[in-house]
Amino acid sequence: MNALRYIIFGFIFFSFGSCQKEEETIIQDETESFVLDSPIAGLLSRTSQNPTSMDNILDNSSCFSVQLPVTVIVNGQQILVSDDADYQTVQDAIDEFSNDDDLVNFVYPITIRYQNFQTDVLQDADDLEDVLDDCGDDDGFDEIDCITLVYPFTINVYDSNNQLANSVTITSNSNLFNFLANLANNVYAAINYPISAINFNGQTIAINSNSQLENFIEESIDDCDDDNSGGGGTGNQTFTDVLISGSWYISYFTEDDDNETAYFNGYNFTFNTNGTTTAVKNGVTTNGTWSTYVDSGENKLDLSFDGAILDEIEEDWRIIEFSATQIRLKHISGGNGGTDYLTFTKN
Repeated sequence: MNALRYIIFGFIFFSFGSCQKEEETIIQDETESFVLDSPIAGLLSRTSQNPTSMDNILDNSSCFSVQLPVTVIVNGQQILVSDDADYQTVQDAIDEFSNDDDLVNFVYPITIRYQNFQTDVLQDADDLEDVLDDCGDDDGFDEIDCITLVYPFTINVYDSNNQLANSVTITSNSNLFNFLANLANNVYAAINYPISAINFNGQTIAINSNSQLENFIEESIDDCDDDNSGGGGTGNQTFTDVLISGSWYISYFTEDDDNETAYFNGYNFTFNTNGTTTAVKNGVTTNGTWSTYVDSGENKLDLSFDGAILDEIEEDWRIIEFSATQIRLKHISGGNGGTDYLTFTKN
């Protein structure tokens, strides 16, 4: 990817006329490109999306949020939910008795807002059921809503199929989320750094590279989870509980920006309580071991396998985050500083 980056932006540079001085300056900046399935694209989408998980006590879905104020009925009690603090009132009504149905019923009509900020008016419970059916499975990862990107900033775009270059100005969360949602597989994007962001404590910081931006968002995930009262995620499950439950496949693996996921197609991984693991492909089993530990405040997963066939994932992986159905890992090489990403998804 790094080599391709310079080829791409070198092409853009020589394609533009000398009259476009501003564009040439942007492209000569030391930037890094990313594509649709890159980890940074997913992190940016979760940072810029409409927050949809904080009201899960109402709708039990992170596919959309319900626009406030809204009136709900819980166990015969009518509750006006006018702000975030009222979610706890709904939770208290659910917890009040142990022998009731605990259903949250809306007083219709209600307005819902999707992750892409589009809205829809629902007239009754049937409309709500239709929307929930269309939402699909929830991956268990909530929005990252306790940090803010400072707008505007520029993203340089290159369409590798049509050899077209462009520059897009991002002015808002909805603008960024929908830009990423519509990013085609053949399109490379590069943020024009520096940009600014506001952290969990309200401090404005400067960000100068993709790696800095990734680290900033990843390190904010725990803070945002603590600040999010709506739920989602794994609840009381520990990482080990999740790891040893069921079997897994590798849904994403990059090494130094090269996507090598296809190399692991067909492998199914099982992690056992005694610290052993098996990787099975076409009836052939590769044995290994796993262990978890804390290193300098970071939770790590160490993987080791017999032979050399799976040596690319034999690392002390940093556990970025996990849900009941997905585990996201990262490793930064101590030698060349390259970054590898590994994602396990439950079968």
